[in-house]
Amino acid sequence: MLKLRPWQTEALNKSLHWLLEVRKDRHFLINAAPGSGKTIAACVIADNLFAKGEIDRVIVIAPRSEVVKQWAGDFYAVTKRHMGKVTGSFGDVENLGYDVCATWSAIQGLQDAFQALCREHRVLVICDEHHHAAINAAWGSGAGSGFADAKFVLVLTGTPIRSDGEKSVWLAYDDKGRIDHPEEGTYTLTYGQAVDLGYCRPVTFHRHEGHFTVDLKDGQHIHVSSKEGASLPKDLLRIPGLQRALEFYELACTPQYERDRTTPLVTGYQGSMIEYAGAKLDDLRLRMPDAGGLVIAPSIEIAEYMAELVERVEGEAAIVVHSQMKGVESRIEAFKKTDRRWLVSVAMISEGVDIPRLRVLIYLPNALTELAFRQAIGRVVRNNGPEDDTRAYVVMPSFETFEVYARRVEEEMSAGARKEDAPAKMKRCPMCASEVPLGVQFCESCGFEFPKAGKKFKICEQCQSQNLMSAKICQACGAKFGAEYVITLDEALRTGAIIRGMDLDEQEVQQGEEVAPIVRSAILDSGDATLIRMMRSLPEESFGRLQNILDKAKKN
Repeated sequence: MLKLRPWQTEALNKSLHWLLEVRKDRHFLINAAPGSGKTIAACVIADNLFAKGEIDRVIVIAPRSEVVKQWAGDFYAVTKRHMGKVTGSFGDVENLGYDVCATWSAIQGLQDAFQALCREHRVLVICDEHHHAAINAAWGSGAGSGFADAKFVLVLTGTPIRSDGEKSVWLAYDDKGRIDHPEEGTYTLTYGQAVDLGYCRPVTFHRHEGHFTVDLKDGQHIHVSSKEGASLPKDLLRIPGLQRALEFYELACTPQYERDRTTPLVTGYQGSMIEYAGAKLDDLRLRMPDAGGLVIAPSIEIAEYMAELVERVEGEAAIVVHSQMKGVESRIEAFKKTDRRWLVSVAMISEGVDIPRLRVLIYLPNALTELAFRQAIGRVVRNNGPEDDTRAYVVMPSFETFEVYARRVEEEMSAGARKEDAPAKMKRCPMCASEVPLGVQFCESCGFEFPKAGKKFKICEQCQSQNLMSAKICQACGAKFGAEYVITLDEALRTGAIIRGMDLDEQEVQQGEEVAPIVRSAILDSGDATLIRMMRSLPEESFGRLQNILDKAKKN
C-alpha cells in the first residue's frame, strides 16, 4: 500500500472536502515546492474520486513529453489505470485510452476533441505547471475553452506567479496580481517547509565571482566584474549592442578557448565553475555514490562547449540534451538510471523532469526570470530516499538578478537549514549502504572496493605547464589561477561557441581567420546595428566561405 507523506494526506483530505462537500468551486489549488511530491498527491486525489464514483476519466496537462511519460508511470503506480499519451496536435483523443496525459502545446490543436470528451464524461483535469496557461496566450486560451466543461480541475504549481505578470486561466487574482483563490480550496507547502519536513534537500548558493578584462583595439582595456559595469570609451559608445555584450553576465556566458581557438579553456571562467562544482560533487558522492550534476546552458552552442569543458576538467564525457537532438528521452532515462556525473541541458530539464540523484547545478540560463530560477533549483533538491542526508549546490555567476532570487529562497529556509553541513567524516558504500571511514579502501561489510579518485590536471596558459586542478598558482612559472579572465573584443561579441555543424575545409578556415579581424573592424566602425548582429551570429572560421560566396556573386 502506498505510504503518503503527511502533507499529501492533508492535501487529499482538504481537496475532497472542498470539491465534494463545500462545492463552492470546482478548482482546487496545490501550491507546493518543486520536488515535494505534487504528482503523487494529485494521483491519489484522482484515485479517491474514482473510488467515490465522482469521475469517469482523468486528463493531465503537462509541460513537455518527458514529463508526460513520468505522469503516465506514476498514475498507473497509484491508480492501476493506463494513461494514453499525447505530445502532438493530432490523434483520436477518445480512443487513446481511458485516461489521457497531453503536453500544453498539444492541446492547442485538439481543443474540440478535449471539449467533447469533457461534455460526454465526468472529467477531472489535472493542470501541471499551471504558470504555462496565461489567459492571453495560446496555451491558456486552449485550456480555457477545451476544458470549460470539466467536472473538477486540480491546479498544480510550485511557482504560481508568472514572471511576465500575466494571469493564468481558472484562478482569480487580486488587484496586485496575486492569486486570490479561497484558502479553503488551496493547499500550500513552501520550499522552506518542505526542507524542514525532509521532503526536499536544503540548498547552498555559490556566487561565482569573476573579473574580466576585455582587450579592445589600440591597446585599450575594459574591466568588468559583478560589482562594476563596463565603462566604454567615447569612441565605442556609438556601437549598438556593445554595452550589453560587455555586461558581466554576458561575459560569464562567453566561451573561452586556448590559443588554437577551438579547445575550451580549462582555466577560464566556465572552467573554474566546473572545477568548483566537480569538487562539490566529489564530496557529495561520499554520501550519495551516484550523485549527479546538471548544467543549464543558454544555447545549444554553449551547451556543446560546456560538455567539452566538463570532459576536459572531469575526465568523463557529459550527456547532452536539447530540443534539436533525436532520442532525448532515452538520453535522459539513461542518465537517470546510471551513475554518470554530468548532464548538460538547454531548456530540457528545467521543470517537471524527476531525477532525484541530481545534487549540483551550474546555472547559465537564457531566461533570467525568478520562475525559471526556482524551477531549475527544483531539479537538484529532490529527496533521494530516507537515508539521503546531502545538500544541493547551485553554482551561478555572481550576478545581481540571481542573487536577489537566491536570497528569497534562502529566506524561506529555517536558520538551521541555511547553515552548510560540515565535511563528511564517513562515506557510504554504494553496494550495501554501510557507513565506513573515509580512508578505507574496502567495505568491511561486503568487500566492495572503493574506486581511487583520479587526479585532475590543468594547463597553465602562461607557460603550458601541467598543474593539479586544485592548484592556485602554477608550479612552474608562478602565474595565479584566480578569478581574473582576459577576453578579446571578438570573443565578447560572439554569441556562442564555434558552430561545428558547418562543413568547412581547412582552406576556408585559414582564409576565414585571416580576413576576420579586417571584416570585424570594418563592421564595428560602420556602426550598422544589423550588420553587427549578423557578425555576432557567425564564427570567424566561416568568414572565408562568406568571402568566397560574395566573390562568386560579384563575378556573376
